[in-house]
Amino acid sequence: MNLRDDLQLIYDWIPAGSHVLDLGCGKGELLSALTQHKNCTGYGVEIDTDSVQAAIERGVNVIQADLERGLDAFADHSFDVLVLSQTLQAMQNTQAILRELTRIAKQAVVSFPNFGYWRNRLQILLDGRMPVSERMPHHWYDTPNIHLCTLHDFERLCARNNVRILERAVMRGGMRVEHLPNLLGSLAFYRVG
Repeated sequence: MNLRDDLQLIYDWIPAGSHVLDLGCGKGELLSALTQHKNCTGYGVEIDTDSVQAAIERGVNVIQADLERGLDAFADHSFDVLVLSQTLQAMQNTQAILRELTRIAKQAVVSFPNFGYWRNRLQILLDGRMPVSERMPHHWYDTPNIHLCTLHDFERLCARNNVRILERAVMRGGMRVEHLPNLLGSLAFYRVG
């Protein structure tokens, strides 16, 4: 099994035998690994046709759909874990998606690029331009990321929407960051319920 470092952390957080819904599942790498190595079941939801095809070729049950149109097709607490990996920042209605996570699943794992990362701040300060980095590789005019946030922003959003934060992890370059995570971490992970 060879998962990207961010998907590996999410994989580690999901208990064996879980029923998983992966929103914005991409090419299905995470669901494939969970199915093969942790005896999980589940579905992916993806809008991109090429990614849907790649997920199907991996044997992943995938639904091609636009998350912005809502998740009404999924009943309350119909999954053990819902995954929203590096997708939240690309959603128009972030609050609605966040509320749906805890309606559909007992727990959710959310990850996003941390705009508060020191290199992002420094790039704005020194260059006067929006940052381009490993975790945010697009320029401001062609980015799918429309809601950039920091760890503190996300935590406030959770509090405002009565979403409990159960666990947080922050990474930079595949390594976990414990000290000053909002400044030194480039990618944030939250387990919420």
